[in-house]
Amino acid sequence: MRRVPGQQSHRPDRTVDTGPAAPGPADDDLRTLFGRSAAVFASLAGPAHVVESANPAFFGAIGAGRRVRTGVPLGQLMAAPADQELLAFLDRVYRTGEPHTGRDARIVLGDGRRSREAFFDLTYEPRVDSGGNVTGVRVIGVETTQVKQAQRFTAEHRVLLEQIARQAPLDEVLDGMARAIEELSPEDLVVSVLLADRDGRRLRHGAAPSLPDFYNAAVDGIGVGEGVGSCGTAAHRRAPVIVTDIATDPLWDDFRGLARRAGVAACWSTPVLGSDGTLLGTFAMYHRAPRAPQEADLALARLFADTAALAVERQRAETARQAAEVRERAAREDLAFLLQASTALTVDLDAAQTLERLAHSCAPRLAPLCAVDVVENGRLRRVAAAAPDERRRRVLASHLPVYDAADDAVARVLATRASEIARRAPTGPGPWKDLGVTGYLCVPLLDRGTAFGTVTLLSDEKDPFDGHRVALAEELARRAASAARNARQYTHRVTLARDLQAGLLMPELPDVPGADVATSYHPAGEGLDIGGDFYDVFPLDDGRWAFLLGDVCGRGAIAATTTALVRHTARAVTPFLPGPEDVVAAVNRALVNRPGSHGTGFVTLVYGRLTPTGHGLDVELVRAGHTLPLHLDSRHTTRLVDAPGSLLGISPQVDVVSRTLHLDPHESLLLYTDGITEARDDDGEQFGEERLVEAVAGTPHRPSAQQVVDALTRAVHEFTGGQEIDDDRAVLVLTAT
Repeated sequence: MRRVPGQQSHRPDRTVDTGPAAPGPADDDLRTLFGRSAAVFASLAGPAHVVESANPAFFGAIGAGRRVRTGVPLGQLMAAPADQELLAFLDRVYRTGEPHTGRDARIVLGDGRRSREAFFDLTYEPRVDSGGNVTGVRVIGVETTQVKQAQRFTAEHRVLLEQIARQAPLDEVLDGMARAIEELSPEDLVVSVLLADRDGRRLRHGAAPSLPDFYNAAVDGIGVGEGVGSCGTAAHRRAPVIVTDIATDPLWDDFRGLARRAGVAACWSTPVLGSDGTLLGTFAMYHRAPRAPQEADLALARLFADTAALAVERQRAETARQAAEVRERAAREDLAFLLQASTALTVDLDAAQTLERLAHSCAPRLAPLCAVDVVENGRLRRVAAAAPDERRRRVLASHLPVYDAADDAVARVLATRASEIARRAPTGPGPWKDLGVTGYLCVPLLDRGTAFGTVTLLSDEKDPFDGHRVALAEELARRAASAARNARQYTHRVTLARDLQAGLLMPELPDVPGADVATSYHPAGEGLDIGGDFYDVFPLDDGRWAFLLGDVCGRGAIAATTTALVRHTARAVTPFLPGPEDVVAAVNRALVNRPGSHGTGFVTLVYGRLTPTGHGLDVELVRAGHTLPLHLDSRHTTRLVDAPGSLLGISPQVDVVSRTLHLDPHESLLLYTDGITEARDDDGEQFGEERLVEAVAGTPHRPSAQQVVDALTRAVHEFTGGQEIDDDRAVLVLTAT
């Protein structure tokens, strides 16, 4: 392309240090759009501007047509001289002798319907003789029509790219692209864009602002295949299809009448392909008359087909992103729902409450109505029901499925252990019409593969249960079944531990002559394990009474066997042995000789005997590694009773020393386990013996045994702030009366 002085070059800049970049397809199409401009030349003489010589391009530029000859004034050759500025510039240069350059001079070529607008860059130079007289004008120039048109297309293309970058709606981008091409094209051009379905089998209307509505409706949904017009065939071939005359081309056999009604006679279609070769649609250029494309037309089609591909891919990517966000948001909501429901199901270990919370978790999140049924002792029982209002809840709660009925959904699910879903009311008898039920979902509650119940969701919607809701309901039912099973197991273990602990402790305190007896026992934890602390008071044949309080190392079943061994051994041997030392020695032998499977932990123990007298109680006791007993006398002072002694169950030999004391009326002997003195507050400080003494000394004058127990336990509770204890606490108080 010849560059006229002052004209801007449209070649892209290139990076020098890496060498010239190889032009891509888009660069080739832009180069083709900008085209090659034809140079014009003419030498004119005299004031009439007689044509002495000129090239054919000049005669074409002035619209001379067949009047291509020299020796004739220019005005006689021009198609419409009155409308042209060319003669005015020639006159001025001839008259003044000064050259003139005109940029983008507008010249109308041809007349009537065949006329077209053209633009030229022209330079007018005076011709002078040897005497300096102007003898004529020389005209040199280049046509810039195609360059100007390409610049307009480039500007519109840039606008489209900006719209795509800011994610303008796809229909807005495609419609704007079609209108811009139609407005800027010098030909009677009509643009259409069809979009491919996701499966690439059909084409849907995308944009065609200048085609009639009936035509757009008729081609909306055409198949992709050979012989389906220009667009269906181009989409099938993945290559441009040029139909220059619709009236005679066999590709248009099925659409010829439609094209005639729409007033289109030629159609050039280019497939719109994604970056991975996926069919996205077609870009079609229609003409009102039969016409074959030029190289610039094909370049224009390729350029804007690529632009349409960019817009469609951007829209699909945005749609996919939005869909992914919706799925992610739904997944987060589902997870939050399951976490919240799971927390509610496991807030306490009560099976009945767990199933009640299951019903309220399902309704209304998964369905407006929910019922939970369980099998107990061979019978079906409705244990929970949830509904939007109390009336419907009572109606649903009062209905009971038939356990062995073949037409009952609950019975079938219990038998098959598989979920059942239907878009209708259950077939068995029930208040379905009153509740407005249109569909149900019944899910089994399984415990190690066995169905022990069902959760039934009832809906009043048209399409109540999709796969998403079914999956949520089944997952929630699985969690609820697990929580209910754990709750039942916990309840069973607590009951077992409570029963076993009751068997190891005294069912009720005996009536000891001359003595007031009170106890307190507080096991650590939630009651699942049997505690290691124990106490006992039992009579002897000679009117005396034996008492003991001890602590077994450890907890649970092993500790329980050790506790039972100590208590029963002491009860068995006491009538036959002379003193407390002998009884403790017998207990120690039993502990040392126990089987390894029954435990190997040590035991601390205080064992003694009470003898009622006319003036109170005589006490003889031994202490085997246990906490020191506390004596509260009649003056309301306290002292610790020190009786040295070693732990039991460690060695065959036991070393204990017997101590005797007398309790006057209203004096007390306090026995306690280390769970009392080792109780800790929030800072980790222990309750200790000093606070123990203060608590006992703070009792009323002449306290009863129960008042001593209450004062001590209250002091410990206040010191620890009522927090969960980590060791058993046992107290035994003997008060002389």
